[in-house]
Amino acid sequence: MDVYLPIANLSVNGLLIAALGFLTGILSGLFGVGGGFLTTPLLIFYGIPPTVAAASASTQVTGASVSGVLAHSRRNGVDFRMGSVMVAGGVIGAMIGALLFRLLQAIGQIDVVINILYVLMLGMIGSLMMREALQVIRPGASKEQVVRKRRHHPLVAALPMRWRFYSSGLYISPLAPLILGVGVGILTMLMGVGGGFILVPAMLYILGMSGNVVVGTSLFQILFVTMTTTMMHSLTTKAVDIVLAGLLLLGSVMGAQFGTQIALKARPEILRFVLASIVLAVAIRMLYGLGVQPDEIYAVAPL
Repeated sequence: MDVYLPIANLSVNGLLIAALGFLTGILSGLFGVGGGFLTTPLLIFYGIPPTVAAASASTQVTGASVSGVLAHSRRNGVDFRMGSVMVAGGVIGAMIGALLFRLLQAIGQIDVVINILYVLMLGMIGSLMMREALQVIRPGASKEQVVRKRRHHPLVAALPMRWRFYSSGLYISPLAPLILGVGVGILTMLMGVGGGFILVPAMLYILGMSGNVVVGTSLFQILFVTMTTTMMHSLTTKAVDIVLAGLLLLGSVMGAQFGTQIALKARPEILRFVLASIVLAVAIRMLYGLGVQPDEIYAVAPL
């Protein structure tokens, strides 16, 4: 089933794009990540321009997040107060990201910057996840060592004006999740990601949140921030391809429910190992495209 993407000016296999959405929806339900960190690179590999891939993927992340939040909220797995603070930061970050996106687009380097950001972020996050997964999986490893690390960072403890976040079991300053939300909002605008692949580890090891609400709260923040970035892309960059976004959305909503069911049964350390392997493989492929055989040297700047 071939379909035409008007903004990308390409004909693509619609079933393949929907299947990609289904895959990233599964990741959303499993790990609390929007899935955009894999959707955007894979769309680029498929021939979609990076600007269109990043802008359209954020729409798909919204759909996967809605489905995931509903599933996790039914088991009290969402800290709505913490999530609301991070949403506020995310909206501010999205506005900053929109200005950066337009600036890079104007000088014709947005495509290259998107690829470089993906290599750096995926390489770093994938390495950290792989190390933790191997520490837990290896024979004789103590899972208590991992649990003891999950308390908020000393810098977080030093921030003023503390609030109680009962669902997360925390008494910390709202400035910490607000700043975290700003950073994720900027990345969402520039890269088309939900930011969950950064947000989830940060919530665990910087904020020290309870593990049973991390995934659901991450999806709650991603839901509203990606809605904001999609609107900003539509109004400012004009890079959202509605046909592409619709196909991704269709698959992701179904995949998120499926992923949530798997998450309740599978071993977390095995899931982290699989996700880390996928992330590192994508990072290596993007690095190859940049350094060994560049796919694009310059982006097309608007007249």
